[in-house]
Amino acid sequence: MATKKQASEKKTTPTFSKEILIGMYMDHVLEHETMPKSVYKFAKANNITEDQFYQYFGSFDGLKKGIWSEFYSNTLALLNKSLEFDAFFPREKLLTFYYTFFELLTANRSYVLVALNENPDRIKNLEQLKGLRKNIKEFSRELIAEGNENKNANFLKQSETIFSEATWVQFLFILKFWIEDNSAKFESTDVVIEKSVNTVFDLFDNTPLERVLDLGKFLWKEKMN
Repeated sequence: MATKKQASEKKTTPTFSKEILIGMYMDHVLEHETMPKSVYKFAKANNITEDQFYQYFGSFDGLKKGIWSEFYSNTLALLNKSLEFDAFFPREKLLTFYYTFFELLTANRSYVLVALNENPDRIKNLEQLKGLRKNIKEFSRELIAEGNENKNANFLKQSETIFSEATWVQFLFILKFWIEDNSAKFESTDVVIEKSVNTVFDLFDNTPLERVLDLGKFLWKEKMN
């Protein structure tokens, strides 16, 4: 039979979770600027067992992918709290998604910069985004499907596959810009988000010229400054 003291200790002991594990890993990366050498050493340093780690991830690579999936899930959770979001048109939904997602990235900027520059081979650094790629492409497919529902003529409807791939390329472009953005409060990234989203949607609406030129002028200005 448990004593009162034991019962009290049981109540105050925090439940181990995926979020706690991710927090431990991100703290390690920020403090050491590198990935842990082994699950054993990482677990020992954080007073957890290897079994607790493997309960959620099979490796550090899996954990890194999981962090980006959490960024995505947290973004959607914030969007779903907004009563206005469901009433937005696809263009506004994508804009709101990007603004919210990059706000979360900014709150974790130090970790993201280390994670995306860990390996000299940039392609290998992007492997951690595989799960995020799937999530963003699915999100964009839903947006274009929603837009197609409002178009009566079949020839006006757009390819979900092409749009989703274009959205992923667009995301990578914005991510790279954000990484290199030195503007206060990353205001230049906000401008790039707006212009690139408008350009993509205008491309699919067959009115690209003005937006493309506007985006090109902006990027040229940023490059020269």
